[in-house]
Amino acid sequence: MPWEGVTVSEQRQNFIRDYVEGRYSRSELAERFNISRKTAYKWINRFKRDGPKGLEEQSRRPRSCPWQTDQRIVEDLVAMRKARPSRGPKKLLDKLKKRHRYVELPAVSTVAHILDRQGLVRATRRHRRAHPGCPKNVATAPNDIWAADYKGQFRMKNGQYCFPLTVSDLYSRYLLGYEAHPVISMEQTIAYFMQLFRTYGLPNRIRTDNGVPFASCALGRLSKLQVMFIKYDIYPELTEPGKPPQSGIHERMHRTLKQEATIPPASSLRGQQRKFDAFREEFNTDRPHEALAMAEPATVYRSSPRKMPEHVGTYAYPDHYLVR
Repeated sequence: MPWEGVTVSEQRQNFIRDYVEGRYSRSELAERFNISRKTAYKWINRFKRDGPKGLEEQSRRPRSCPWQTDQRIVEDLVAMRKARPSRGPKKLLDKLKKRHRYVELPAVSTVAHILDRQGLVRATRRHRRAHPGCPKNVATAPNDIWAADYKGQFRMKNGQYCFPLTVSDLYSRYLLGYEAHPVISMEQTIAYFMQLFRTYGLPNRIRTDNGVPFASCALGRLSKLQVMFIKYDIYPELTEPGKPPQSGIHERMHRTLKQEATIPPASSLRGQQRKFDAFREEFNTDRPHEALAMAEPATVYRSSPRKMPEHVGTYAYPDHYLVR
């Protein structure tokens, strides 16, 4: 007998009604209502013991909890927190250890849950910086959009890590730079971009992900690197978090590079840089690219007519502006 269109409570009432009227045996009732015989006996016994009230849904909470925090400990925590509202779970637990030396005390996370249940934790507001969304621009000429990223780090044969910084032109697929860094450093990244600007000129836009050092949690997601881009009249573009296909051309280059320049890795950072330089030369000048009608990137790329200025002027703000 299907139970569609009725509530669980109504199903149980219909089951007990048929049982009281004696029309069917218990096995027939179980089959009729599409439940197990064990469940049928359970509801009959509940009805005999508690009447119609026994058909109501009961709490599944355990009657006891062996590892539940002792009520005295909870009361002491609450009293200590109210006396010193600025003290967190770790400090309260340290004080509690000195009072209850021979009692098993809860973990720091449990203390935090206890304070939260007692309404003694002030909710904090996390400021989430708005994201501009998916970049819509498409490169229509060399230096229209550059893409930059720190390709995933990997361990070299000497046990040290290598963090490769890559920069490419999205129109010509030309690999502008590939440098092996020992760490992700803001200063080293800025210095490398300055070197690229002197060599190739300035692009119109630079597209990156939201990681360090390209973006930050500051106003407008601006990092020190992006502020430098803006001062050189370069628009910093950010892909949406967790969506690398929005910079798919650059990511596809990473896959080829990983196969040809990092497996196997070199024995040192200097040796790895030599492998990167050889890959960059081959990628730009010898490897045909299907998106370029089988032309090599070096035959399509041209340096930017926007040369890097020797000096960047300072910004003058009105006196009533607060400069940050």
